Amino acid sequence: MIRRFGRRLFGDPDQPPLKLRRSAVALAKAEKVAPLLLFIVACAKHTPYVTPAVETTPTFKEDPNWKVAAPADSVLKGNWWEAFGDDQLNALENQVAVSNQTLKSAEAQLLSARAAVRVARAAFGPQVSATPAIAFERQSANRALSTFHDRYADFLLPVDVSYEADVWGRIRQTVNISEANAQAVAADVQSVSLSLHAELASDYFSLRGLDRERELLDNTVTAYQRALELTTNRFRGGIASAADVALAETQLETTRGQAVDVGVERASLEHAIAVLTGRQAASFSLDSSPLDGTPPDVPPLVPSQLLERRPDIAGAERRVAAADAQVGLAKTAFYPVLSLSGTGGFETSSFGSVLAAASNFWAIGPSLAINVFDSGRRRAESTQARAEFTQATADYRETVLSAFREVEDQLAALRILEQEATIQEGAVAAAQRSLQLSTNRYRGGVVTYLEVITAQSAALSNERTAVGILVRRMNATVALIKAIGGTW
Repeated sequence: MIRRFGRRLFGDPDQPPLKLRRSAVALAKAEKVAPLLLFIVACAKHTPYVTPAVETTPTFKEDPNWKVAAPADSVLKGNWWEAFGDDQLNALENQVAVSNQTLKSAEAQLLSARAAVRVARAAFGPQVSATPAIAFERQSANRALSTFHDRYADFLLPVDVSYEADVWGRIRQTVNISEANAQAVAADVQSVSLSLHAELASDYFSLRGLDRERELLDNTVTAYQRALELTTNRFRGGIASAADVALAETQLETTRGQAVDVGVERASLEHAIAVLTGRQAASFSLDSSPLDGTPPDVPPLVPSQLLERRPDIAGAERRVAAADAQVGLAKTAFYPVLSLSGTGGFETSSFGSVLAAASNFWAIGPSLAINVFDSGRRRAESTQARAEFTQATADYRETVLSAFREVEDQLAALRILEQEATIQEGAVAAAQRSLQLSTNRYRGGVVTYLEVITAQSAALSNERTAVGILVRRMNATVALIKAIGGTW
C-alpha cells in the first residue's frame, strides 16, 4: 500500500519522473526533426554570387605604339576634355552635366532605382496599419436568426501589425535584386554621361574642322581670283585665249560653291551641339575657329583595368548579380512563408466608451503559407531565372570583348592616321610646289592654263584631305578616351 502510494506521489523509483520522461520524448522527437529542418534550410540557402570569369590579355595588340603622356602629375582625373586645351570646348562640356535632358532623364531613373531599394528594405520591418471606422446600421427584423435591434452604432479603432520572418531569404534576395539593379542604373548614368561628353567633343572637332576647311577654301578663292585676273590680263594682251579665261572662271566659281556648301554640315553640327548643351538651336551659335594643333597623348593602361574603368562593363556585371539574386528568389518560392500577425484596438456601440477597458480586443498568432500545388509554375519560374542568369552572363562577357575591341580599334586608328598625316604633309608640300611651277610655266607661255587648273585642283584636294585626317585623329582620340572609360 505504501509502495503504491509512494509511486503515485513520487513516481516509480525505477523510472525517471514524469516531467523528465516527457522531456526525453520531446528531445528524441527534436533530434529526429532537427536534421530535417537543417536540410531544408541548407537547400534553401543560395550559393554566394561570384563575378563571372572573363578572358583578358596581358597587353593590347597595339600597345607598343601607345605613347605615354608626361609628366605624370599632369594626368587628368575627371574632365578628360581639358587635355585638348580648348577653353570653348571646356565651357560646352561643363554645360552637358547641367543642362542635357538625356542625362537628366538617366539621373531620374537612378533616383527611382534607389527608391526601389528602400521599398525592398522596408519588408525587413513590421508593417503597421490602422483603419478606424464609424458605422450606423439598422438590421432587418425578418432576417434569419434575427435578434432585432432597431438601430445601433459601431465605433472601431483597430491597429493591425504584420511581420514576415525571412527564414528562407526571400526578402534578402529581393533587396539584393533591387540593390544590384540600382548599381547597374548608376553605371548606366555614367555611360550616358561619357557618351554625351564624347559626342559633344566629336561634334565640336568636326565643326572646327569645317571651319578650317572653310578658311582653306576662302583663301583658295582669293588665290583663284588673282589667277583669274592674271588670265584676263593675258587675254587682253593677246597672250591667252578666251578658253583660259573660262577655265579660270569655272575653277573660281566651283571653289566658291564648295565654300558655301561647307555651311550645310556646319549648321547641322552646331544644332547638334546646341541640343547636347540643353539649348534651343535657334538661339545658339559658335563663332568660326579653325581647327589647329595635334591630338594629345593618351596615357596607356593594362587591359584588366578596363573591367574597373568602363561603366558599361560595371553595369553589365551588376545585371549578372541581379539575375543571380533572381535565381535565389525563385528558389525561395518552394518553401513556406512564415508570418506573424496581430490586431488589436477598441470597438463599442457608444462613443463615450471607446477607450474603456471592456471595449478592447486583440488577436495574435503566426501563420504559415504553403503552396501545395501550382501546376509547375514555380519550377518554370526557376528555369526562367536560370536562363536569364545565363543570358546576363553572356551579355557581360560580350560587353568585355567589345570594350577590348574598341580600344584596339582606336589605338590602330591613331597609329595609322599619324602615319597618314606625315605622308599627307609631304603630298601637300609637293602639290604646292607643282602649282607654283605650273603657274610660272603658264606665265612664261610654256603651257596652257589647263595645267594650272590641274595643279590647283590637286593642291586643294590634298589640303582638304590633310584637314580631314586631322579631324579624324581628334575624333579617334576622343573615341579612345571613351573606350578606356573616360577618367584618366
